[in-house]
Amino acid sequence: MNSFTPGPQTARDFRDALGRFATGVTVVTVDTPTGPMGITANSFASVSLDPPLVLWCPAKVSHRHDALVAPDHFALHVMGQDQRDIAHGFSKSGDIFAQCDWKTGPHNVPLINGCPARFECTTQHRIDGGDHTILLARVSRVTTTDTPPLVFLGGTFGAFNA
Repeated sequence: MNSFTPGPQTARDFRDALGRFATGVTVVTVDTPTGPMGITANSFASVSLDPPLVLWCPAKVSHRHDALVAPDHFALHVMGQDQRDIAHGFSKSGDIFAQCDWKTGPHNVPLINGCPARFECTTQHRIDGGDHTILLARVSRVTTTDTPPLVFLGGTFGAFNA
């Protein structure tokens, strides 16, 4: 068993420890002055059922950070196992919309089709969260399908087998 105090000298160890927690894979999309933009994120959590609130946390070092936190409206897509290439694409580039089936929703927010779940959101609060910004948002609409979700563990996409 290894024990350590998180800090600059143990940043990689801390990141590796966090990577032992399996998460879903999401793509967050927004409308920007230069067009639609998206990013792959696993920093998503449910917050409240009443009112319906979720959060996600973009990294401040991302060159997409400012464009992602500025809009009041965004969509958060839980990606399916068959959408691995889309999730990987948005991890590298904010504009791979030509590679996926999508439409424009309310407030010009890009909505990716075929996801296990999609949450259309309005930002309520932007909170400083260290090297990330925490976006707390109210969910206005949810869309679901029976598509199995994509999972992320230890830096790798995968699937959950029950």
